Formats: sequence, C-alpha cells, structure tokens
Amino acid sequence: MKTIKKLNRSAIKFAAASTLVFAALAGPAIAQDTAPAVDEVYVWDLTPFYPSYDDWDAELERLQGEVAGLAAYEGRLDDAQTLLEALDAQSTFYREVLRVWTYASNTRSTNLGDPDGQAMVGRVQALFQQAAAAQSYMAPEIVALGERRIEGFISREDGLAKHARGLRDTLRQGEHVLTPEAEQVLSLMGIALGASQNARNLLANAEIEWPTITLSDGTEAHLTPAGYGLYREAPNRADREAVFDAFWGRWSDYESTFGATLNGEVQANVATARARNYDNTLQYFLSGDNIPEEVYRTLVQVTNDRIDVLHRYFRLRARMLEIEDLGYHDIYPALVETDLSFPIDETREHVLASMAPLGPEYVDSFAAASQERWMHVYPQPGKASGAYMSGSAYDVHPLILLNHQDTYNSASTYAHEWGHAMHQVLTNENQPYELSSFSIFTTEIAAIAQELMLQEHMLEQAASENERLFYLGYALEQMRGTYFRQVMFSEFEVAIHEAVERGEAMTGARMTEIYGEILRRYHGHDEGVLTITDRETIEWAYIPHFYFNFYVYQYATSIAGAAYFVDQLEDGGDQARETYLDFLKAGGSDYPVEILRDAGLDMTSADPYNAVIDRMVAVMDEIEAILDAREQ
Repeated sequence: MKTIKKLNRSAIKFAAASTLVFAALAGPAIAQDTAPAVDEVYVWDLTPFYPSYDDWDAELERLQGEVAGLAAYEGRLDDAQTLLEALDAQSTFYREVLRVWTYASNTRSTNLGDPDGQAMVGRVQALFQQAAAAQSYMAPEIVALGERRIEGFISREDGLAKHARGLRDTLRQGEHVLTPEAEQVLSLMGIALGASQNARNLLANAEIEWPTITLSDGTEAHLTPAGYGLYREAPNRADREAVFDAFWGRWSDYESTFGATLNGEVQANVATARARNYDNTLQYFLSGDNIPEEVYRTLVQVTNDRIDVLHRYFRLRARMLEIEDLGYHDIYPALVETDLSFPIDETREHVLASMAPLGPEYVDSFAAASQERWMHVYPQPGKASGAYMSGSAYDVHPLILLNHQDTYNSASTYAHEWGHAMHQVLTNENQPYELSSFSIFTTEIAAIAQELMLQEHMLEQAASENERLFYLGYALEQMRGTYFRQVMFSEFEVAIHEAVERGEAMTGARMTEIYGEILRRYHGHDEGVLTITDRETIEWAYIPHFYFNFYVYQYATSIAGAAYFVDQLEDGGDQARETYLDFLKAGGSDYPVEILRDAGLDMTSADPYNAVIDRMVAVMDEIEAILDAREQ
C-alpha cells in the first residue's frame, strides 16, 4: 500500500522527487569542472541493479506490459481475497519499477546534460503515469467499501496484515479521494506536474553559462553552483563580495524565468489541493504523513519568538571574524581557520568511530557497507550537485551521491547520507516492502543525528583549544543552516502558496520581494545586525528544495529530534540505544509523529524547538567564555 497512501502526490511526482528526497543541505565545495580522475572504488557499481543497460531496458519493457494487469481488479475489490490479490499485484509492480527508476535516475545524476540519461528517466516517468492511471479506481473503491468492511477483511485475511496501514491510511484520507474518473484525470497530469521542476533543474544545472572571476590570489573561480559552494568561503572579504556580485547577478538575469518555473509549481500545488478539497495547500502536503498543521505553525512561531538567538549568533560571528559591518557574504567563512583535512577514507574512519554509542551490530553493518561500491564520491562535469541517498529499490542496497572535498563540511555530509542509508538498511531488514517507505520527517532525524554524533566525536578528540573552537563554530553554523535557515525557507514557501491562494499574481519579482522581507527579518537587517542588500534577495531561485514542496521544514524539526536522541544516547545507556534503534527499524510502520511519540518525543509541542535553540545558546556561551578568557 505504499503507493495508495500517497494520495497527496501523484505517483509520477513521487518518483521524480524520490532520488533526491533524502538530500543533504550542503552543496559540494568544489567546482565540478575541476574534478580529477578517480579510482573506480569511489564510483558506484550499478550492476547489482541490472548487469547492463540492455537488461534494464528489457525489464522496463516487461513492466510496461504489466500495466494493464493493474487495472484488471477494477470493480472487484469487494471481497478479502480479491483485495489481497490486487494489493499484492500493486506491491510487486512498484517494488520492481522502483528498481528500474533507481537505475535510471542515478545514471542520469552522474551527467544531467546527457540526453540518454534524460530519456531513461522520461521513460520511467511515463510508466509511473500509466500505472497511476491504471490504478486510479483503487482508492475510490476502497473508500466506498468503508471502514467496517475493510476492517473485517483485515481480520479474516492474514495476508492483508502488511497492507493494513495503507488501507487505513486511504480510509483516513477518504474525504479527499475523488471519483474514479477524476482520479484518473489527476493521475494523467503526473508528468505535467513535474515539468516545472525538470525545467528548473535543466536550466540551473546544465544550460546557464556561469561566470568566471579572478580572485585576489590569481585563482580563476568558475562560479557554477558547486563553485559558489567553495568560493563563497574565501578568506579574503573582497573576494567574497566579488563572488556574490557575479553569482547572484547571474541568477538575477533569469529572475523572470525562475519565477515562471516556481510559479508553475505553486499553481499546480494549489490547484491539486483545491481539487482534493483541502483547506489549504500546506494541509494538503502535510496530510500524506498525517502531520498536524500545528507542527509547522508552532515551529515557525517558536523560531520567530526567539529570533534574538540567531541575531546573537551573527553578532558573535562578527566578533570572531573581526568585522564591524557584517554582510550576507560573511556568513559562510569558517569562524575558526584550520588546516584540518578530511580525505574520504579518513572521513570513513571518523564516522565509524562516532557510531560507537549505537552498538557493535550497527557499527559492523556500516563498516561492511561503507567498503562496498555504494557511493559516487567525487564531482565530475554535469554531475548533480549536492548529496543524496537513493534507497527506493527495496531488494538492492541504497546508493549515495556525494561531491566530496577534503573538508569537514564534506565529512559531515558523508555522515548525514550514511545516516539515511543505515536507516534504510535497518528498515528493510525489519519491515516488509509495504512498510519500508519511511517519512522524510523521520529519516532526516536519522541523518542529522549521525552528523551530531560525528561532532561529538570530533570535539572529544580535539587536540587544541583552537580545534575545539573550530568544531563548536561548525556546530553553530549547522544550527543556523539546518534550523533557522530552513524555518526561514518554510515561511517563504507558506507565503508564496498563500499569496496564490488569495489570487495574487506570482512573478519572479514578487518572489524576490517576499523573500527579501523574510531574509532581512531573520538576519536582523533593520536592527543593524547583518546587512542584506538587494543583490542576494534572488536567493530563492537557487534553492531546489522549493520544488519538493513543504519539505525543508523537516530539516528544522529533524535537528530538534536528532539533538534529543543524541542527548539520550549520551546519557541513557543501553535503553536509550535500543529506543533509538527501534525508531530506525520502525521504517514506515506508523505515522512519523506517532513513531517519535513512541520514542518519547512530542513534535507537536514547542519543547523540541526550544531545546535545539537552547543548545545553540549553550554553544555560544562556551565560545564566548573562551574568547573572553583570551582577551583578559
């Protein structure tokens, strides 16, 4: 039932997002056109999925022939045995087609400009759309059967146990299930609903000619999105300003086009939410995981109530960098300079050591998996930027895309993606396929917890006060970037959707205006904390996550949840470890808020968000104490 439960997204839209759904926040710290040749051990091996393209192609054709069979149960779901047969057929189909999708989408990710990879993905997207249309009858028929009959079927037919959660979830969303004809129309819109995202990604990653500037040391800096991730950290402040001028200037050149693509996404979201009779678009996107709207609203409210903590961080950054007039171009350099290096193999060893609180079985599993060719490690021309874990293929191992550079940021990203991958491994080992589709809401906790454990390990082995300051500074920046920045993005998402819901025209210029107001408020522009110029208010166009739709708030909820679990692991002994591992093993067996409540964490309250902000305060207290002692 993992497809039926996603009533709030078409199957094709889910497929288009699934490869990047567990993406790290940080982009790569190197321009992709400077990638060196690497040993094949650092390039993933896709042959466990299919030995060759021809094998993949043959499987795709076979699955295309299976689509008609999905429709064979229409009008026949009124007995337990037939319902079981229909659901088992659905599971078998999607279990296999997601393997096809994983091979195609990850092939494309290594060279986004390759038309062959684009064609592979397009063919699978078409298959998803055909399958969704063929099964458009299923949810309406299940809703029509009603709770009493469905519960009777579940109690009489043992085979329905693995489908029970999906069936109940479909009934829960019954008021938003349309007629079979309307469901079919919406399913046929799948590729159209993904068009804006695809256009944006091609423009940003493959078609824009990014500028090259000469830095003060003579470096020719090619400012692709990946190059920007490196050169925005330049120690020379004039270089950073030049990077911002050139990079954001190029995005501004395309303000109207990016406005059109994001507006297309928002318009589609609002229309679909209305078609499904939701009160608003936010409710629509939260409904799939049964996330109460109060989680989102409370997160934003608590953050705004305590925005002074973020402003304190910026004042501390200005003090540490010895800058009186802090600007947006000053938020990326490390607070403490270091010559620490984190090559990929050493990174693995650090992450391995940091996992000790999770017990020997977990550590041994990672030790073995991380020696396999599950990762595509280094940048190369045309490769997707950033990092992600792709785990849709239940019967094969997860894949991890990195753009590794020998920095601590890359080491932290490595830990993050392996947190996702180990969550997937434990889920698949402990849950049937039908209950293996965990929520972003929970898996981001698993990923960020792994980052925090790495931080704790590095702080424990820091060889000097300066090294300790470096890791503390990184922890602060992570809380800024993973908590406050993501809540800021979340406010923007709500704002542009609510504007369209009110009937307001949404252009690139209007998005820049809305984003600029929020950006200035979060950074204390009017209070003189940090200056935001018009130059950087185009930043909204740079954020691909806005096409994943109400996704980024989960980074903020997740760092709160991750901090809770890491604190428990430090102080709670064996019981805390078992509770956390049970959380990972739960996969998609319940709604994410309920899984977390079972683990002792209530995400509907303000407490988790205040706790992570308090954690930030404690880190600043320690840093300021060190600085004050030095100045005496």
